[in-house]
Amino acid sequence: MKLLVVASPLGPLGSGAGGGVELTLANLVAGLLQRGHGLTVLAAEGSVLPPDAAAADLWTCPGTPQASLQHQPREAPITIAADGLLPRLWRRVLAEGPAAGFDAVLNLSADWLPFWLTPTAPLPIFHLVSMGSVQAALDREIAELARWDQRRLAFHSRSQAADFDLPAAPVVVGNGFDLQAYRFCPQSEPLLGWVGRVAPEKGLEDAAAVAASLGLPLAVWGLREDPAYAAAVEASVPAGTLQWRGFLPTAELQAQLGPCRALLNTPKWNEAYGNVVVEALACGVPVVAYRRGGPGELVQPGITGELVEPDDRDALAAAVGRVERIERAACRRWVEQHASRAVLAERLEAWLQAGLGPQNHRR
Repeated sequence: MKLLVVASPLGPLGSGAGGGVELTLANLVAGLLQRGHGLTVLAAEGSVLPPDAAAADLWTCPGTPQASLQHQPREAPITIAADGLLPRLWRRVLAEGPAAGFDAVLNLSADWLPFWLTPTAPLPIFHLVSMGSVQAALDREIAELARWDQRRLAFHSRSQAADFDLPAAPVVVGNGFDLQAYRFCPQSEPLLGWVGRVAPEKGLEDAAAVAASLGLPLAVWGLREDPAYAAAVEASVPAGTLQWRGFLPTAELQAQLGPCRALLNTPKWNEAYGNVVVEALACGVPVVAYRRGGPGELVQPGITGELVEPDDRDALAAAVGRVERIERAACRRWVEQHASRAVLAERLEAWLQAGLGPQNHRR
């Protein structure tokens, strides 16, 4: 197939502004290239593809990044800047996509516009939905698109898909990772880890409180999306509890993450999947997570980590005390079996080919 992959309009690829969607894009592009498909990536101006996805063509557009839906009221209206990146990306899809001979467009952004365009677009648009329910208008558009042709939608986890009004069982593709990029670390140090965008919906304050209660340092990796929130979390625990490590490329992140005793995963919302959970497991690091969203499906209690009820800090701290029983090699084995780049590419290929078959609908 000849595919056009449209990136998130939150910022350039490589900047970290797109969160886990950037990592997903890199892995799915590399995986589909390995299966012989032709890939073009459309992204913000200034984007850079990682080396193993560099064989794909890269188209870029200028424009003001779209505001993140997580930081808007649920009932907020759809807003697009006059020079917005989002409409510029999709104007190029519609103007140049048919002439370029793409078999399909794969959208990775959770934004209303591409879902709304799908039924009348001059070429097939598929959506790998990157978030759970965060905005009423987007939820309604996803539900309407599902009633028109649900084959155009895929999800990362069953928990994520359950957020939406779907007429049939969802296509769930999980996610995939280049396991050669993650080195297994058999031994741990007295250090806890936390990875993600530093923003309220990620729940860093709970992980910080647990680390302080256990007298362990907490290494924090990720883009400080909300500096005021980051400062408030740091002020809530004793000095030295948090070690700010910044947003790092995968090679550096996995090297620093591997020695952690455990990764704490504390989202306050329904995570679609939980890339950082799999990244930690790939290094052999057990994960202690809230039983919420995608991480609740990824962590196997007693085998790859522990799950506790959401927002229960005491239970989270107690679970950290049990991770010494976890065999770190079992964490790595689970990822090899369920979340490799090859597995993701096979699932995506099957989904797209099924959706491009007969019975396509038009409104």
